Amino acid sequence: MADRNATPMYGSVDLLILKTLSLNGPRHGLEISEAIDQFSGNELRIEGNALYPSLHRLEKKGLITGEWRISEKGRRAKFYVVTPAGSKRLMKGMKEWIRHTDAVRLVFETAGGDVS
Repeated sequence: MADRNATPMYGSVDLLILKTLSLNGPRHGLEISEAIDQFSGNELRIEGNALYPSLHRLEKKGLITGEWRISEKGRRAKFYVVTPAGSKRLMKGMKEWIRHTDAVRLVFETAGGDVS
């Protein structure tokens, strides 16, 4: 069985979160989810059951930090930012993701499929 940590597909939500936070600074969970949805042209909706475990995992690894604040709606929310280690992981992860998707495209093209 493949090592899930070695396969970019398994870390895609983490990478989307890191990228989103790297663009616009501190955001809370709902803002992160909405930004990913918007940036993807409404193709990628990250629901809470995927989002929050990823946020906790990233925070535990030291790739993001969180701070409790009051949101624009007057509710208590945890706002996250990318750490320097998170920025390094993002750059490495984006390169791995591009290499992985290029390899998948090659398989599809070799199999006679038109992927354009």
